Amino acid sequence: MKIAVVGTGYVGLVAGACFAESGNDVICIDKDQAKVQTLNDGRMPIYEPGLEELVRRNRQEGRLSFTTDLPAAVREALIVFIAVGTPQGEDGSADLSHVLGVAREVGRAMNGYKVIVDKSTVPVGTSNKVRDVVSQETRHEFSVVSNPEFLKQGAAIEDFMKPDRVVIGAEDQKARDIMLELYEPFTRTGAPIMVMDCASAELAKYAANAMLATRISFMNEVANVCELVGADVDQVRKAVGSDRRIGTSFLFPGVGYGGSCFPKDVQAMMRFASDQNYDFKILQAVETVNTCQKTRLFAKMQQHFGDMKGKTVAVWGLAFKPKTDDMREAPSIPLLRALLDAGATVQAYDPEATKIARGIFGDRVDYTSTNYDALKDADCLAIVTEWNEFRRPDFTRMKSLMREPIIFDGRNLFTPEQMKQNGFVYYSIGRS
Repeated sequence: MKIAVVGTGYVGLVAGACFAESGNDVICIDKDQAKVQTLNDGRMPIYEPGLEELVRRNRQEGRLSFTTDLPAAVREALIVFIAVGTPQGEDGSADLSHVLGVAREVGRAMNGYKVIVDKSTVPVGTSNKVRDVVSQETRHEFSVVSNPEFLKQGAAIEDFMKPDRVVIGAEDQKARDIMLELYEPFTRTGAPIMVMDCASAELAKYAANAMLATRISFMNEVANVCELVGADVDQVRKAVGSDRRIGTSFLFPGVGYGGSCFPKDVQAMMRFASDQNYDFKILQAVETVNTCQKTRLFAKMQQHFGDMKGKTVAVWGLAFKPKTDDMREAPSIPLLRALLDAGATVQAYDPEATKIARGIFGDRVDYTSTNYDALKDADCLAIVTEWNEFRRPDFTRMKSLMREPIIFDGRNLFTPEQMKQNGFVYYSIGRS
């Protein structure tokens, strides 16, 4: 099939590369000439394991290309994916101006029947708005489909190529048949393709992310209670997760969720529920808990040290999760801001997110080349992101580098017993 993907952000680039990998001819479009040039030079604007190799291979084999010429790409394609950003507005709602702007351009460029697919995360009713905009610009036949993505950053290629499910919102049989044919190669292992109305498909993405965010905030609340009563959250988590009705995923306590999806989607779901005069109380609590959880490590530091002025704090991890350079809504940001405002010196290390962090904090933070370099003369270590390379460090080397062997572990990478044996003062989440 011939496919156009408008937007070369995280979703669009992964989708384009994966569709090309399954044999389709894919043109990815972006209005940013520099970004397109970067991609045509074989360099990635984002970090995602396996993506660079996938893009390079499919470009070399002629199935994947990048351009700024949207009209030409639309004319070549049968299916046009809209994968541009839906940034959060001041009131928490999703800003659809980019999506509808692209829809308008697609309508003007159409030269025959097209399936126009909303791949961006969009609120209920967006497919109708896209349909109205396109119909104002063309007399050609077209279909509008909602096809939300369910990708985890750090595992996006695997998630796309071997999905748990594919959700397709389509109102006519022609579009359904085309989308079923497109996704058939990805579902040969038995993953379901769920065809439904557009409104249900649009809501499914928000409901999934809101549920996962709820599990995280709930477990963080449980962890905070564990600290008060002397329980061990890891033992509680294992007991709860062994219940088949609940399962083990997204039950790990920490310093709160971040990234491009959960914070924005929780806000957007509350907002469009409010637009229907519905007060989504659970999600309000989820958001409040998450905001408070991001301050837990700093509060523990203050409780231990009192005044943080003049202290040197090593920070391991800046990205909101491992295997990405994404720092959007990352828990590291409020922690670093609190430390800097309190007069502390911050020495930070992250395998991938240093460039992004420089854009946020400039030279107020000392960025190091290794995780051990960050420990030099540090009064304590704060672990914020659970990169694998942090899980088995040389504790003897760590103690030799630090002024004091104190760790504030926001991801529970180690056990209290292990840290006691190695001579560390150790604070974690939900454990005494």
